[in-house]
Amino acid sequence: MTFDVRARLKEGLVIPAHPLALTVDRKLDERHQQALTRYYMAAGAGGLAVGVHTTQFAIHNPTIGLYQPVLELASRIMDEHEQAGGDAPVRIAGILGDTTQAAAEAKLARDCGYHVGLVSLAGLGDKSVAALVDHVRAVGEVIPVMGFYLQLSVGGRGLSYDFWRRFVELPSVVAIKVAPFDRYRTLDVVRAVADSGQAGHIALYTGNDDHILIDLLTPVGSRDGPPLRMVGGLLGQWAMWTRRAVELHAECCQAMRDGTVPRRLLQTAAALTDANGAIFDAANAYAGCIPGIHEVLRRQELLQGTWMLDPDDGLSRGQLEEIDRVFTAYPDLRDDTFVAEHLDRWLG
Repeated sequence: MTFDVRARLKEGLVIPAHPLALTVDRKLDERHQQALTRYYMAAGAGGLAVGVHTTQFAIHNPTIGLYQPVLELASRIMDEHEQAGGDAPVRIAGILGDTTQAAAEAKLARDCGYHVGLVSLAGLGDKSVAALVDHVRAVGEVIPVMGFYLQLSVGGRGLSYDFWRRFVELPSVVAIKVAPFDRYRTLDVVRAVADSGQAGHIALYTGNDDHILIDLLTPVGSRDGPPLRMVGGLLGQWAMWTRRAVELHAECCQAMRDGTVPRRLLQTAAALTDANGAIFDAANAYAGCIPGIHEVLRRQELLQGTWMLDPDDGLSRGQLEEIDRVFTAYPDLRDDTFVAEHLDRWLG
């Protein structure tokens, strides 16, 4: 049976951004890396994004040599999940670098069984809109594309309405991860999709970890058609407490079908934003965002530690105390019991 990735993404999925499990000597910890993938599949995630910002962009560096091994490891566990009767997850690989590197990574990802390339434009400097579109077009000749509006504070670049309006005309584009952490920039993307007439073909996914549930609950008016909305999320925040994320996504989808948003969902939205602010280290311009994710997973024993490839990267001063605060304040956002019940099997 042909895998219709466009149709699957349009359904609306929970897609965790996969972290990188390391040992104390900063080598790939295959046992815990596999356990994480099994956790996401068991939690009900509809896909996985590997080799993305949360996986640490440094793995794309050939001297690090982890891009292919990490993609292959996750793909193998997703195969295991399917062979056991689970739904086929959408497999998304992060694509980075200049056009030569990006096209090569797209081919590698495709050969590893990935369905979509999440194309980051970070590091492409001040290239023109036309040059950026040509870059994406080249990747799209190899693998279907998910666009990526990465927030500026962690290495992204400003992308205009004009860019997105031209981007969505590319036939290879199946979805966009909208993650500028900015309302105005978010609406630029939604408006470009609406104005292009491509809303029926391109799925919008929130990557705004600071605004998750509101993105999922907010229809945005379209000039010539029904309102658009984010149907799912591809998020670092969903790399932890994933079982709860699946439940919250389902509640948002039901609310949109009912046409009524319960007050409790709005309260949960605020709680989730507060929790994300602590875990992603918003107070320090997100310097500790990936170590913050690692700390949550460490507490659940899904990771051994918070080690990053760069020894200088770690939790910010005061961040641990903020994580302690939100753990106490919002126990209903966590999935500790679910993890504890299955952890030994995932690690096995």
